[in-house]
Parts: sequence; C-alpha cells; structure tokens
Amino acid sequence: MGNRPSAPVAQPPGHPPRAADLARAVAHLAAGDFHAALYAASDACHADPDDAEAHYAYGQAWLGLNQAEKAEHAFAAAIQRAPAWAEPWVNYGVARYRQGAIHDAKTAMREALRHAPGHVAASANLAAFLGLTGERDAADLLLRESLEREPRNAAARLNLVADLLQRGRAQQALALLEESTVPGNPAEARHWHLLSTLTLLQLGRPGDARAALEAFEAIGTCPPALTPLWLWRRLCLALAEHDLAAALDEAAAMEAALSSSGEAMLPEHRIMAHYDLAKFWAGQGEPARAFSHWRAGHDLLKPGQPFCRADHAAFVEASQARLDRRRLTDGPRATNRDPTPVFIVGMPRSGTTLCEQILAAHANVHGAGERGALAEAFHALGGSETADGVNAIAGLDGAALDAAAHRYLSQLRALAPDKARIVDKMPGNYRFLGLVGLMLPGARIIHCVRDPRDIGLSIFSYRFHGHHSYAHDIADLGWAIAQQQQLMAHWSAALPNPVLQVRLNDWVDDFDATLSRVLDHLGLAHDPACVHFHERDSDVRTVSYAQVRQPVNARGLGRWKTYQAELAPLIAELDAAGALEGWPDDPFAAPNAVALPTQSAPHSISPGR
Repeated sequence: MGNRPSAPVAQPPGHPPRAADLARAVAHLAAGDFHAALYAASDACHADPDDAEAHYAYGQAWLGLNQAEKAEHAFAAAIQRAPAWAEPWVNYGVARYRQGAIHDAKTAMREALRHAPGHVAASANLAAFLGLTGERDAADLLLRESLEREPRNAAARLNLVADLLQRGRAQQALALLEESTVPGNPAEARHWHLLSTLTLLQLGRPGDARAALEAFEAIGTCPPALTPLWLWRRLCLALAEHDLAAALDEAAAMEAALSSSGEAMLPEHRIMAHYDLAKFWAGQGEPARAFSHWRAGHDLLKPGQPFCRADHAAFVEASQARLDRRRLTDGPRATNRDPTPVFIVGMPRSGTTLCEQILAAHANVHGAGERGALAEAFHALGGSETADGVNAIAGLDGAALDAAAHRYLSQLRALAPDKARIVDKMPGNYRFLGLVGLMLPGARIIHCVRDPRDIGLSIFSYRFHGHHSYAHDIADLGWAIAQQQQLMAHWSAALPNPVLQVRLNDWVDDFDATLSRVLDHLGLAHDPACVHFHERDSDVRTVSYAQVRQPVNARGLGRWKTYQAELAPLIAELDAAGALEGWPDDPFAAPNAVALPTQSAPHSISPGR
C-alpha cells in the first residue's frame, strides 16, 4: 500500500497553489488512484486549510483506501467549514456506517437531505439504513418517493429490488429492473447484474441468471469488495443447475475471498456473506462449519448493538414488582373495553407470524404485521424502557390512560375500519403488556411458545433487521429467552386481559382444534379460509415469509439437536433458569434437513459525488 499520511503533510517550498493541488486530487480520484489523490488532497489542505473542498477530497481518498476512520475526520473537517454542503454529510455517513455506527449514518443522511432535499445518494442510503434497522415501511416509502422524483436513481431502484428479494417478491423485483436500463456507471452496473442474477434464480430461470452473471463478469475484473457476492451467485447458480461439486468449490472460494477482502466490503455485505455460507453448510450436513459462520456474522453485528443483562433484568424486575395483579386490577385504568386489539407476542421465531397469517385469513380480522405503536406509547408515557419507565407507567392516572387509549385506538381502527379484530404481531410487545392491561382492557393476547432450544437456534441462524442485541452472544441469547419466559409467566398471572398460550407444536398436532381454541379466545366464529391461510398472497415482512406460504409442517421442530454441541452455552443458561421444563429432548418429530440456501440481497451504499 505504501506510506499513507494520517494528516495533511507539509507542503514543500515552491509547491503549486491550492487550485492545482485540488484539480490533481479530483483527477486521481476519478481515475481510482487513491494514493496519488491522498497526497494531492493533502497538499490542497495545507495550501488552504479553510477550504472545504480540499478536506472533502482528502476524505474521499481515505474512503477509497478503506480507511473509514480517517475519512470520517476529513469529512467532518469539510462539514465544519461548509455545514450546508450535502456531499460531505453523505460521505461522513458512509464512513460512520463502515465503522458499524449505523445510527450515526442515518443522522448524517438526514442532515444531507435537510440541506439538499431529494439528494439521490442520501435518499438511497437512508432507505438502506432504515431497512437494516428494522424500519422497512419507512425505507420502502422513501425509495418509492425517490424513484417518482428521479426514475434514473439507480441506487434507490437497486435498494428497493434488494428489499423485495428479501421478502420473496422476485416478480416485483424483476418488474422494477425491467422498467429501466442498466446504469452506465460500472459500480452501479455491477450491483444491477448481481441483483438481476438473484432475481432470476428466485424465479427459477437459471439460464437467464447465467446470462446476467456473464454480463457482470464482462464489465471487468471483479473488485475484492464484491468477490464474495459474485461467488455466492455462482454457488446458487451451480445449485440451480444441480452441480453440487461446483457449488462446493464456489463455497470454498467464497470463504477464502471473505477472509482476504479486508475492510473493502460493506459491513452488511460481509454479514450476509457469512449467513449465506452458514445456510449452505447447514444444508450440506456440516453444523460446526455452519455455526462458525453464524457466529462470525453476529460478531460483526455485536459492536453496534451492545447488550446489558443488568439493564434488561432491572426492567423485568420492575415490571413484576410495580405492575402486579393489584395494580393492574384495582388501580386506575382506561375506561374503554374495545375488543378490537389483538396482540400476538413471544420470542422471535416462536410462531407469531404463522399465528397472525392464519388469523388474517379470517373475514373479520386484519393482520397489521409488526407495529411499533405499543412501544411508542410506552416511551411516550414512561419516557424510556427502563425501571424508571415502568414506574412512570405504573403511576399513570385514569385520565392519562384514557387519552393514550384514544390515540392508540384511533390509529389502530383507521387501518381497517370494517374489521372486528386487528392483530399486532410484534413479538417484543411482551415487554409492554402491563401497559396493555392499563390502557386497553378489552384487548386479547396470544402468547406463542416453542422449544426454547429451537427458538435460540432459529434466532441465531437468521439475519434479523432491527435491534436484537441479546442475540449476538449465544449465552446471552439463552439468558434472554429465559427472562422472556419469566416475564410472560408474570403477565399470565397478573393481567386481567385474557392470555392464551399456543405452542408451535399445537398447530402440527391438531390444527383444527388449535384454530377453534384461538378463535374462541378472540370471540370469532369459524372461517374455513383460515385453514387455507398459506394460499393467500400476503406481503409478509419477516424472515418467516417462506414458511407461511406453505401448509403447517413439523420441519422446524427438534432442529436444535443437530447443533447440540454448538448450543451448549445457550442450553446451560436455559437449564439454570428452569426454562426447559416441559420440553423433552425427544420431540414428536425428528429433526429435518435444512433447506437449500436462500440468496442474500445486498443494499447499495452510495458515496456522494
């Protein structure tokens, strides 16, 4: 790499003026010669230390050399000198993202958009970051607005295609690609062909997928930052063509490329490459190799989502102490008895999406998906998700609860005014059920449960978007599952609202009886459409989208046994907390093979121009 200055170097006597230095830096950046650009931009900074463009070029050079921290400082210097200039804000955000600070990156993109509404790269990047942090509806809206304003915004189009692929909407993704032409920019064209390949593979068109991959390769040598993504497409194509030997070769090459890519890859691309390899090796019956890639993916996510057991335990303990049966039954409550709200709660991967989709097929039910409204109400009334927040909720009077209920119910009913029940299936709402008891006395609650070992493995083996800080350490994950069981046991005993527990096994053992029990709990008549829930073309925005488009089956039950050695820390935490009671080691259905790998859909993160 050669020597790289960590700060602008001194300008030698008789050096050309700043304008010439900056022009040289810009030319070198355009040519991709980032070392030369670095020295030229450094000279420009010393020739005129107050010039924002010089510091901006300096940051671009560092970013091109994959030195995100040094790039961040240079872009910050440019922002300090020209705070209303959008481009440094965009690149500052990219630099922060590459260091794992995705919330800082979102803030930077919003600043860029404040100064330059409709900025192409800022809009596309903000949408990508919103999607990665679980705000998928907001991301989708922003991308579609960007495309309406500027149909040639390739970054926005590609990010929208990526999101559609992650939701199994390959036909819609292909339509978006076919509405436009391949971008002339080589970087955008490469992402275009990579996403086209995945789209066509999802649609079962391997011949067309091969042509798209060949178009990618025709652009030139694959950059190291994209090599693992390119090899993954080759692997998926080999599987589609039933060439397992070639797929194994591609997997080994992908592992090597991932190890040698250094800091060149975007964080999300690196994370998804590990998850993709894990899924592949799991399908090949190599659990230890698969688990090592899942662990590597979580290690990349962990720094940006730190988890504190003490804080979590304090929240649970305060909920049990302050929102006990006496407070929930005899203390101030809202006066409404509206039966419209239905909350499906549980740990992720416990069957919440399945339960919602079965109910959403009912003529009198609207499935609202995973809403953030209850968490927002808790934060608005309590201030924070802490012991202090619980204390504030417990101290609310009837007038405050009536006002909060009116706001909540007005927004909820607006989603489907003609439906008798509206289902919110945000699993993490189990934390806020004390507020439900106070604010929504007529609400019904369904608690989905599953063998905690299967839950732990399933959470650890999926790339969740949003904040799941407890999931990145296998022991913390077991501890958090046990804490959830403990809190739900409290709510089931303390809440005046009816709480129904539904095991995932129940749907497999006796679907009709379980459906009858659930509908009775909600005060609904039988609807035969619920039996055929999997035939609905619903837009499921969770990792369960593929499973709920199939009839109920036992494939996921007992899968943990294949990974028993790797799950030892999780099992130890569950066992210590008594969370395995009632869950036998030998489930009624034998573990099944893991499905063939799904295809990752990378987001395009665009620097400013």
